Amino acid sequence: MQLTTQIKPDALCVTVEDERIDAAIAVQFKDAFRKLLVGHKGRVVVDLEKVAFLDSSGLGALVAVMKMLPSGQKLELAGLQDAVQKVLKLTRMDSIFVLHSDAKTAFGSEQSAA
Repeated sequence: MQLTTQIKPDALCVTVEDERIDAAIAVQFKDAFRKLLVGHKGRVVVDLEKVAFLDSSGLGALVAVMKMLPSGQKLELAGLQDAVQKVLKLTRMDSIFVLHSDAKTAFGSEQSAA
């Protein structure tokens, strides 16, 4: 599992370089984020543009990452492919995460919805 990070003035942007977030990498995904979030207080935007598949374990990993954030802060997801967006919609998790059409939009305005 590979993540690329970019630190913005008030945010951390994490790009998932893999095509899948599933049971095979869910634990690694959570562990990697646990390390990335140490001492971080700002927004967290996860760029999922390259992710074509998300299963229930992957969704659980995203929820676990959101729970690592300070109380009341939502995890922001950007660049959702159709299959990933469908999973979020079917599980109604699209109302839990802040969604952006792409990472550029996420940093263009605080609440640009996908």
